[in-house]
Amino acid sequence: MSKGSIVKVSGPLVIAEGMRDANLFDVVRVSNERLIGEIIEMHGDRASIQVYEETAGLRAGEPVESTGVPLSVELGPGLIGGIFDGIQRPLESIMEKIGNNLSRGIEVPSLSRESVWKFEATKNTGDQVVEGDTIGIVQETETVKHKILVPPGVNGTIVSIKSGEYKLEQPVGKLKTEKGEEIDLMLYQRWPVRKGRPYVKKHAPTMPLVTGQRVIDCMFPIAKGGVAAIPGPFGSGKTVTQHQLAKWAQADIVVYIGCGERGNEMTDVLNEFPELIDPYTGESLMKRTVLIANTSDMPVAAREASIYTGITIAEYFRDMGYSVALMADSTSRWAEALREMSGRLEEMPGEEGYPAYLGSRLAQFYERAGRVTTLGSEGLEGSLSAIGAVSPPGGDISEPVSQATLRIVKVFWGLDAGLAYKRHFPAINWLTSYSLYTDSLAGWFEENVSPEWNSNRARMMLILQEEAELEEIVKLVGMDALSSSDRLKMEVARSIREDFLHQLAFHEVDTHTSLKKQDFMMKLILDYYDKASSTLEMGADIEALVALPVREKIGRFKYVTEDDCENEYVSIGAQLAFELSELLNKED
Repeated sequence: MSKGSIVKVSGPLVIAEGMRDANLFDVVRVSNERLIGEIIEMHGDRASIQVYEETAGLRAGEPVESTGVPLSVELGPGLIGGIFDGIQRPLESIMEKIGNNLSRGIEVPSLSRESVWKFEATKNTGDQVVEGDTIGIVQETETVKHKILVPPGVNGTIVSIKSGEYKLEQPVGKLKTEKGEEIDLMLYQRWPVRKGRPYVKKHAPTMPLVTGQRVIDCMFPIAKGGVAAIPGPFGSGKTVTQHQLAKWAQADIVVYIGCGERGNEMTDVLNEFPELIDPYTGESLMKRTVLIANTSDMPVAAREASIYTGITIAEYFRDMGYSVALMADSTSRWAEALREMSGRLEEMPGEEGYPAYLGSRLAQFYERAGRVTTLGSEGLEGSLSAIGAVSPPGGDISEPVSQATLRIVKVFWGLDAGLAYKRHFPAINWLTSYSLYTDSLAGWFEENVSPEWNSNRARMMLILQEEAELEEIVKLVGMDALSSSDRLKMEVARSIREDFLHQLAFHEVDTHTSLKKQDFMMKLILDYYDKASSTLEMGADIEALVALPVREKIGRFKYVTEDDCENEYVSIGAQLAFELSELLNKED
């Protein structure tokens, strides 16, 4: 264990000498107050340390002590429903111990050592196990079965194991490794945050992460194990969109990282999530959620670590065979923390002062997502989907963080302030957004939803693009200058925007739409377009076509419940055919 002393303090950066025996990324205890820090640079016996707590009042000459281990998280029962800071300190436990104000140097274990967990062994004495095997289960919440796994790198034979009630520090059994060593089997394990957890194989993205949000599922889908970015200016709905994804995405576990956002936004999350009811289980959403709270007024270095803390916890649940959705809000604030530390280290700045390695750090984070075959003889499949909000200054996505993110992610949900001001939510701009998973997911949609899904989606996108071109003409010469067929196209595009893409997050029915209902909605709008086009060619009046009473029913179809949607679809189709035939008879 290396010991040194402080020679310089510069905000969250502390430089200590006498640290020759320490290693890069070791966790250190700084000063007599034992503040937590991490070595990020070594020059001879001088170590540059980023400190995860307030450094005001530190003096040269105070001691610095290396723990000899890298920054790690504890992974075990107690994570679900927990609220942690950027370095996995449990905020609720700290509040119980010292009150509302976080004091420096406090040492509280990440996972409670007092809680008792009921462990049910799934392996027996004498069983051969390999890394990643499940040795038992703890029912952590009503909705999450926490699988106790053999740690990576450990293979051998179980010498003893017993079901019962245990605290985290009590061994549930013993295992004899291939080298003949006996090790205790514990309910929890540790893992360094900057190192991705191992798996057997990463799979191609062929299954969608269904979210129930029409503009996402239909227009710009994300795959299970995929990566997406939501850039947008202030007030465009990033946080509500992430709340909707956390609530409705078909994921077993949600990890929400509030890294550097405003304290009041994080307060909203902390207040709302326990009250939100999980639609799939009927329980509180917190019973399958882990929250990392590291707001903008907390130490900047811990903001940088919070991203890694969150994704390591997400990987742990992925290793159990679960589908995990990770929300990071926002990676821009994390990048600003990188920029501040880089500036204090006096590194050569890149574009707009960000470090030259910004792109590679972002890539290291997003590359840890994916759908994988996990370790262990069971060969389970788990997925980790990462969705990062980006907050570009002034909504300008040409800035470095947005551009570096776009080079890595496959889905871009571009939020538009103009749409938000028009009260069109989700304010995802259909002309600038894209998904590179569309082709790889096409087969799944055709097989599991409808053979026409992809062709209908492509037609709707084309109509929206043609509407944008026609709008330029309308601005110049007015709507009356358009042909009847173009007028009809503009009306259908308006129907797509207002009746399909617009979705009310706070309406009990419209907040979530199944793929089956989305398919019916697309077919209704396109059926109207096709049949109205044919009727127009037969000499019908465009004004009468636009004013058909059935259009009101098509528009209100989104408020029809899941159970009634098929009958209503058939009914509206029959009404459309009847009204068009009546219109032709009048024309004759």
